[in-house]
Amino acid sequence: MRVLFDQGTPAPLRGALTQHEVSTTYERGWSKLSNGELLDAAEREGFALMVTTDSNLRYQQNLGDRRLAINAASPGSYVEVEIP
Repeated sequence: MRVLFDQGTPAPLRGALTQHEVSTTYERGWSKLSNGELLDAAEREGFALMVTTDSNLRYQQNLGDRRLAINAASPGSYVEVEIP
């Protein structure tokens, strides 16, 4: 599975996803993209999941028609995501 880490997602987390292809927005040169542009680029490039710390993304973007799964976390929260 292709996984994209958004700005703020701890890069060492990729060590727990060794069976998946993990990239960061920084590595892809997407650091300056707006949220909508970033989601479009991720889908265009075939990413299946984006991990983000932006808990407001769901209020800023219409995510209902997206093919990309999005996981958001905020400080002090705990979210467990099963990646098949």
